Amino acid sequence: MRELRSSSFWRAILAEFLGSLLYALLGLGASLRWAPGPPSVVGSALAFGLAQATVVQALGHVSGGHVNPAVTLAFLMVSQLSLPRAVGYLLAQVLGALAGAGVLYGVTPGPVRGTLGLSALHPGVGPGQGTVVEVLLTAQFVLCVLASFDDRHDGRPSMAAVPVGFSLALGHLFGVR
Repeated sequence: MRELRSSSFWRAILAEFLGSLLYALLGLGASLRWAPGPPSVVGSALAFGLAQATVVQALGHVSGGHVNPAVTLAFLMVSQLSLPRAVGYLLAQVLGALAGAGVLYGVTPGPVRGTLGLSALHPGVGPGQGTVVEVLLTAQFVLCVLASFDDRHDGRPSMAAVPVGFSLALGHLFGVR
């Protein structure tokens, strides 16, 4: 419980909140239909990937730049994160994402807002198939994050933002349709 009294703990929690807010705001904002026609899958994938890479680069030195509960749980499971820190990160990520969606809702005109970037399964894809795809894409992303931050990798964790962002964009390119 000593960790809860440290200023670095609370800075990391704040970084996860801010990172999740920015990730949701930028990723979802780029996914909205600002112009008539079908939404751009490539644009949405790049927006989420670039948002993730930016947050990892900007806040990674403070909290690790997890921004994603699956990443936080993975770091907890491989003993790279304490339980109090993981719980704090998870709460901060959920609240930050809600705040980011709230800001986006507030600054977006009603006709553009639509479902605010909420995705749904393709009519030909069942819930079981969608779940399997989501699990596989999340595993691909989490494995990339763990490998990118592994000290044995190449000794350059500062470059982790690039593969993490590309990995997230790749998952979106595959899974959005």
